[in-house]
Amino acid sequence: MIDLILVGCIALGFVLGILSGLMPGLHLNNFAALLLALSPQLLAQGLTPFQMASIILAASISQTFFDAIPAIFLGAPDSETALTVLPGQRLMLEGRGIEAVRLSALGSAGSIIIALFLMVPVSWAVSSYYDYLMKYVGVLLLAIAMMMIQSERGPWIEGQGSLVYWKYKTIAALLFLTSGLLGVFAFGHEDLLSSPLGLEPQVLLPLLSGIFGASSLLLSLSTDTEIPEQEESAIKLPIVTLARAVFSGSLGGSLVAWIPGVSPSVASIATRLGSPASPEEFLVSIGGVNTANALFSLVALYVIDKARSGAAAAIQELMALDQSALAQMILIVIIVGAASYIATIGTARAAARAFSALNYRMLCMVVLAFLVAMTAAFTGLFGLFIFFLSTVVGLIAPVAGIHKTHAMGVLMVPLIVHYI
Repeated sequence: MIDLILVGCIALGFVLGILSGLMPGLHLNNFAALLLALSPQLLAQGLTPFQMASIILAASISQTFFDAIPAIFLGAPDSETALTVLPGQRLMLEGRGIEAVRLSALGSAGSIIIALFLMVPVSWAVSSYYDYLMKYVGVLLLAIAMMMIQSERGPWIEGQGSLVYWKYKTIAALLFLTSGLLGVFAFGHEDLLSSPLGLEPQVLLPLLSGIFGASSLLLSLSTDTEIPEQEESAIKLPIVTLARAVFSGSLGGSLVAWIPGVSPSVASIATRLGSPASPEEFLVSIGGVNTANALFSLVALYVIDKARSGAAAAIQELMALDQSALAQMILIVIIVGAASYIATIGTARAAARAFSALNYRMLCMVVLAFLVAMTAAFTGLFGLFIFFLSTVVGLIAPVAGIHKTHAMGVLMVPLIVHYI
């Protein structure tokens, strides 16, 4: 017999995930915290802990599909989609915004399938060597950072000497360290953040909104950029490349779920190393990281009893996760993932039509004002100070002609300092 209340809870979570995905700065953690605060009243009304957990789970999955839309069309990222801004907006400005969203959604949907196959072997391997892996988290992040800097070559200019590449590597290293020092400062003074509206302050909001959001918007305001008409372009990635991107995204999502403090953006950097990824391949990969992370966080909660995401932490507060509950939640992930993929494509088409009809400079000004207001509402005056500093740091990469991924030092350096 179908539990209609459970179906309603899953549907509610699906909608909440859409809202948190489409609204820049509105994170699932806000809904999770609210649900936990209301849990005594909801339990008194007859809801079970599993039904409440299903709301959070469904929201965590649908959000990973929909949060690519504002990142691609508006350039306003959150901690999971910070790196989506660059390749996604590049395709959007070529009139391929719908394709960019489809690529991200395809990565998300494909990662669920791959994660189902990886779940058992990866869980066994990590649980067997977890203590050993924890000793070398800092070394792993440092190695990724060094490889990332080493891969920087800057723009290709005919006739330039070979030594010019060392200039760009040096600038990349300086950007990595500068953004890292900003991250250390921000995380070290997180207690100074205070929401005038009584909301839960998030230090990542001013950091990432400034580096990857406001800086891009300011550059757009300085040009005559307009959102071109978005066409229904076909995905032309070879099947082997597509499969590689989905697999690397799923593997990266597993990395995020098992190792504390590693964000999806850092994991996507790791999956990009080895060979230069095209914008299309990178969008598939990072979409896969986000969704696979949501699924693997459940598995990590069951295997090692550690919550590696806000959603997993909320579920842990509500109930003990046993094998039966895990199996049911995996089924929920599959159902919500399928629904999210279909809904995301339709929403992308509507978003493309809406944004193409708008004045892009005016839209940039509105989004920039929204980011400032949102930062003030969630983090107060000190948050605005961090937002200003991070915006300045975010302008370094495009002015210097290097990849903006080096600014992910804002997350990586604090982690390296903590674990080494």
